[in-house]
Amino acid sequence: MREPHRTDSATATRDTRLVPCRPADARRTVRHAVAERCRDGAVICRGQALDDALLVTSELTTNAILHGGGITAFDVAVDSGGVRVSVSDRSDDVPVATARPDEPDRCAAGGRGWPIVCRLARDVRVAGLPCGGKCITAVVPLH
Repeated sequence: MREPHRTDSATATRDTRLVPCRPADARRTVRHAVAERCRDGAVICRGQALDDALLVTSELTTNAILHGGGITAFDVAVDSGGVRVSVSDRSDDVPVATARPDEPDRCAAGGRGWPIVCRLARDVRVAGLPCGGKCITAVVPLH
């Protein structure tokens, strides 16, 4: 199942696909795509797996908004290999995990999303886009 999923709160891009404006919209799209595939029996999903896929989706979309100049494309595909979430943004910068000093201010916000994505996803790829920006694709296993 590889098709653009539409959400209620979305904006149109040049190729007429809709991209989510908020992480909540992206999570709703992923939840719907997984539910469809599980319902038709094409995919078996363990309980925690959907939560992992939703967390990865939140982190990728939040990072695109906060650090990448906004979400420019979004795609979700579900098959026996898992949930494949792709998020594109305007920035050419590759995400990095920053070391956090073990000091009293260590509870400061930020810096945890990319390590979460890398830990929960089986495969994470960052690809530059021909017109600038990047696409990050993460595959989260469902079983």
